[in-house]
Amino acid sequence: MSKNISQATDNTFEQEVIESDLPVLVDFWAPWCGPCLMVAPAIEEIAETYQGKLKVVKVNVDENPRLSTSYQILSIPTMILFKDGKPADSVIGALPKNRLISFLAKHLDLT
Repeated sequence: MSKNISQATDNTFEQEVIESDLPVLVDFWAPWCGPCLMVAPAIEEIAETYQGKLKVVKVNVDENPRLSTSYQILSIPTMILFKDGKPADSVIGALPKNRLISFLAKHLDLT
């Protein structure tokens, strides 16, 4: 995994995501999920490209059931964009990188 991506758990989510000064893209995933593995390279590229403007955090749904329940994760991969500690928008499925960037651009200045 990229050095620009953090891992969050039920115990660290508040610090990693809610208290972040930057907007945070949270990727809810699992290691057995094929579409999650397909989208991972695009997530890593986004984390590198927008470092300093966007924080990227991954949450393993199998290891963090409280978070999955709290954010009503019914299908993975699910990406939720948090701004100012609150969910701003979400997208479900293994979208190509350009669609993920379009999703983020609706809420962030990525220039």
